[in-house]
Amino acid sequence: MSTSSETETETENEAETEAGNGNEADTEAGAGTSGRGSRLTLRDAALGRPDAAAVSGVDVDVSPGEILTVVGPSGCGKSTLLRTLAGLLPPLAGTAEQDGRPIDGPGADRALVFQEDALLPWRSLRANVELPLAVQGVPRAERRNQATAWLERVGLAAQAGQLPHRVSGGQRQRAQLARALAGRPRAVLMDEPFGALDAQTRAGMQDLLVEVLHGTGATVVFVTHDVDEALFLGDRVALLGAGRLAAVRAVPRPRDRTAHDDPARTALRRDVLTSLGT
Repeated sequence: MSTSSETETETENEAETEAGNGNEADTEAGAGTSGRGSRLTLRDAALGRPDAAAVSGVDVDVSPGEILTVVGPSGCGKSTLLRTLAGLLPPLAGTAEQDGRPIDGPGADRALVFQEDALLPWRSLRANVELPLAVQGVPRAERRNQATAWLERVGLAAQAGQLPHRVSGGQRQRAQLARALAGRPRAVLMDEPFGALDAQTRAGMQDLLVEVLHGTGATVVFVTHDVDEALFLGDRVALLGAGRLAAVRAVPRPRDRTAHDDPARTALRRDVLTSLGT
């Protein structure tokens, strides 16, 4: 029977082999674009599966470095929009683009973060964070240093050697955030990542996300059911419902905890809730 550490080493070797199969141009391109966000664009896009379109006529342009939050009722197409931008679902009509080029599949410069932490259970938190770096071909010692630094940034230095099931849900989400950002993606696509957390932990994760994104330049599209979360995090908020994109609204004083009672923020919150029928 293989031990946990042996399995982890085997997985690392597999990742190194995968990285070795890539070409140097891809690696150089990835390194050259770090620190700058992507422009993500949907043009007159119909999104969903061939037998079940979820939303149609979507026109949205997410600027490099912007945080766009997306809200709407269950089943309105929020996750479908995110998966289209991730390259997991092609648009049924119209176009999905990254920096003016069609999105035709997943890419290493677009990281996807789910509500479920999706950490590999047999790998330590540090080894999970190392994984995208291994795929990029970063040497083992360097990726260990980078993973350790990211875990320190998200407050998990003491838990670096723990397996995911040994830590709390909030700590697993911190590790997933570190893993997503360790590969220096140009876009981070987040599908209700804090939805399963209690209110206090959720607020802490929102603040942590703002802190760790600072200086990365990454573009973020963040799906949530929580209107207050959307208005705190987003530079703009997109409203989905009834099979269409109803509006995209600028958020007054984003990422400012003291702006909760700002009249402009309060008015926008009321408009969003009215649009959502709540």
